[in-house]
Amino acid sequence: MATNDNNNFQAIIAHAKEYGFVFPSSEIYDGLSAVYDYGPWGSELKKNIRDYWWKSMTQLHEDIVGVDAAIFMHPTTWKASGHVDNFSDPMIDNKDSKKRYRVDHLIEAHAEGLPPKEADALLSTMDQLLAKDDYNGLKKLIDEYKIKCAISGTSNWTEIRQFNLMFKTEFGAIASDNDEENIVYLRPETAQGIFVNFLNVQKTARMKVPFGIAQTGKAFRNEIVARQFIFRMREFEQMEMQFFVRPGTEGKWYQHWKTERLNWHLSLGIPAEKFRYHDHTKLAHYAKEACDIEFEFPIGFKELEGIHSRSDYDLSQHQQYSKKKIQYYDNDIDPATGKPYGNYVPYVVETSIGLDRMFLAILSNAYQEETIPKEDGTNDSRVVLHIPPKLAPVKLAILPLTRKDGLPEIARSIMNDCRQEFYCFYEEKDTIGKRYRRMDAIGTPFCITVDHQTKDDHTVTIRYRDTMTQERLPISRVIELVKEKIR
Repeated sequence: MATNDNNNFQAIIAHAKEYGFVFPSSEIYDGLSAVYDYGPWGSELKKNIRDYWWKSMTQLHEDIVGVDAAIFMHPTTWKASGHVDNFSDPMIDNKDSKKRYRVDHLIEAHAEGLPPKEADALLSTMDQLLAKDDYNGLKKLIDEYKIKCAISGTSNWTEIRQFNLMFKTEFGAIASDNDEENIVYLRPETAQGIFVNFLNVQKTARMKVPFGIAQTGKAFRNEIVARQFIFRMREFEQMEMQFFVRPGTEGKWYQHWKTERLNWHLSLGIPAEKFRYHDHTKLAHYAKEACDIEFEFPIGFKELEGIHSRSDYDLSQHQQYSKKKIQYYDNDIDPATGKPYGNYVPYVVETSIGLDRMFLAILSNAYQEETIPKEDGTNDSRVVLHIPPKLAPVKLAILPLTRKDGLPEIARSIMNDCRQEFYCFYEEKDTIGKRYRRMDAIGTPFCITVDHQTKDDHTVTIRYRDTMTQERLPISRVIELVKEKIR
């Protein structure tokens, strides 16, 4: 069990707000629980993560294409997928505060205050009881540990029962005698938009099994206990890819995507020890294998991405409910029979990552409070975000040393050239040291200073965020150097 660093986590949350990464939604109205807005630098970082994932999945894989499915889908979609009947979690209410908790979150929160060995034992018992859907056992566990409501401070609990997590809304402006006819759901995942478009994509993109379909987009879950900043929210964004394979080959492809996805995370320069695989002990009835890639957040190792071997369940369900044939004709020769494989419903290997969680992982890994020795023997300090340059919201800051002597005009000219290639930031207020610190705090990897020497020899000073070293280079080389570093 990883050690929680709550002080560090709170510092990251405060930094995210102060420097324009993440704000509480509707803050002037005291916010909305577990809903957040992304600020100027947060929205850029989020976009850069999304683009990096999208490029790695589609542009760099000729066997994967993308879709952008609607958030609203026909209600039968969610009946076929099992969400209407099964997308629920065990919940418990405190009779005094009337507050509802998801059982596993309630027990996990209590475990965070226990010594490591005792916490591990509690969580292990909880996992075993959840795997058996033993709600009586879970209730006894809550009573045994005297787990209390954070609001009322009492242990006066109801029995445990299931609660569906999907948001309902009405579709259309005209009331119906049958209210159920107007009910639609905000999608709780993006995967179903891929499955219902399987034939459309396969035919129009002329794809041959094995192939994948990728999608990014918003999903919505009515989490009762949404907590831990942007780690668990009611409105979030997913980056998913469903890879369709010939039945019998799913095991090979499952192992392939486990390795492929971990390598993608490592390509960002995050230390390997920050990640680990966690195999699921309780599998969904349709799953053959499933695991999570977990990341060591300041709150411990938590799920970052899931890789699942889903069999042919999803396409078969939609085939059954839609009464439409959803199959693929494979004309490759089966060596066992000497004949084409023929028609079949493909199996699916899924990779699914939460964009908001990836954002938090990048921020958590990047945040550092540093002490810097000065020449006079004293110490200075800075807060720096060591965001991978390819993902940094601002790639280059352009800073004239003074506001006079024509330096701002030269700096603006450089800015106009560079902004065509990557996101730049211009600032002339305050001392150069304070401006460097502000750029460190939002993770800008490179700053160039335009000074009086620039007027004489057309060179500037470039400063590197991570080492704070500086060097002179010609203005003509700035774009080339930065583009090389952010590849």
